[in-house]
Amino acid sequence: MTPPQVKTWSQRGRTPVVRVRGRSRRRVSIAALTCYKPGHRSRLIYRPRPDDGRRDGRKSFSWRDYRDLLTAAHQQLGGPIVLVRDNLNVHKAAGLREFAENRDWLTIYYLPPYAPDLNPVEGIWSLLRRGWLSNVAFHTPDHLIQTVRRGLRHIQYRSHLIDGCLTETGLAIRTD
Repeated sequence: MTPPQVKTWSQRGRTPVVRVRGRSRRRVSIAALTCYKPGHRSRLIYRPRPDDGRRDGRKSFSWRDYRDLLTAAHQQLGGPIVLVRDNLNVHKAAGLREFAENRDWLTIYYLPPYAPDLNPVEGIWSLLRRGWLSNVAFHTPDHLIQTVRRGLRHIQYRSHLIDGCLTETGLAIRTD
């Protein structure tokens, strides 16, 4: 919940100060898919997952959470999915691999080992951090989740922002 700091404008002689109570160790994990189809509007599908606050609880997405996100995306998009993802260890989990092998509508490709510049979702995170999450002191995890949802919803309804994230990678969609 520590806010990213960015430069901002203020009145001369009045430096803006963002006060943060550094006590909270809770966090929010977010999984997102940028969806592109030639001739259609680009889409963003996302799911936040708050830390449940328990010491023994899971703090991030499990392969089952990703499976559920892919199933929901398939239902929303209504067609086959070609998924290009990074090499996060949970993305390569045995359960998720088995799930993908049993679905004829899902094809998975992996980016090179460290290539965030080829991942359009990194552009979404950048837009979110530089915009809605910058210079904000979050009072509670719910306040953080509400702000994240508002920012992602804003991006979600502006397909030109999602298209720009793909353009920034230098990749293109081909239909062969």
